[in-house]
Amino acid sequence: MHDRAIEAGAAEIAPPNTARRELADRCRTVAESRWFALTVFAVILLNAALLGVETYTGLVARWHTGLRLAEHVCLAVFTVELLIRLAAHADRPREFFKDPWNLFDLAVILTTFLPVVRENTTILRLLRLARVLRSARFLPQLRVMLVAVLRSLPGTLSFLLVGALLLYVYAMVGWVFFSREDPQHYGSIGRAVLTLFLLMTLDGIGDAVHSGLEISRWSLVYYASYVLLASFVLVNVLIGVVITSLDEARDMEREAEREARGPEPHALSGDDALLLARISAARQALDDLERDLASSTRERP
Repeated sequence: MHDRAIEAGAAEIAPPNTARRELADRCRTVAESRWFALTVFAVILLNAALLGVETYTGLVARWHTGLRLAEHVCLAVFTVELLIRLAAHADRPREFFKDPWNLFDLAVILTTFLPVVRENTTILRLLRLARVLRSARFLPQLRVMLVAVLRSLPGTLSFLLVGALLLYVYAMVGWVFFSREDPQHYGSIGRAVLTLFLLMTLDGIGDAVHSGLEISRWSLVYYASYVLLASFVLVNVLIGVVITSLDEARDMEREAEREARGPEPHALSGDDALLLARISAARQALDDLERDLASSTRERP
């Protein structure tokens, strides 16, 4: 009686799991198909084009109804796409929320339906603009670049702190030596920082050096050391941080693709290959012994 109850309970539980797995397999086939990705990418481009068209007041007044309809169609397509990808993880829902891009898509789509957001035109347009970033899902190189930028933020913050310290020190030195003769550029610490910040791009460095030489010959040392540290050393450090983050992002992308494909067969080491050869030889010896015993048994009268 107890066993029958357990079997009946298992029979009731099994069909939903099977149906859920079948639904996930079908939706996963659709979500991973090429036509699905191209369709969603085309709608993202259409959404971006609609945002650009809405900046022209004359076109908005003439095609207001058509633009609103197209925007609703784009939102409907994005919603259906999100539901399909959610259903593709029906058998393993936790995997969906482990992907940051899925969380980003979910936030962008769900917040669009909030009444407060729909009544605020500015926020709604910003969310529609955020949908353009969803194209990174379908462009691996763009996705790698965005991940690299995010991973480079800690190093970039350190760069900004060092750069701010360098600017402040040189701005104070410039104010001390050039504030009287050149108050337009070094009359205060704020003007000095702004002047040196613009000189960091080497724009107008020639005019600044010539003006400084009219004040003092030592200004050449001032500008040369600043350009060397700010434009060459710090900028190259920033480039190094970004390149390192880009390599890390590429490694993460390859690792994600490798995990998506599943475990790959790996080559056996020398000891494993030797052990496998010995096991094969032992099996062969046992087979030969079994055949000999069988033949000797048949030969006996």
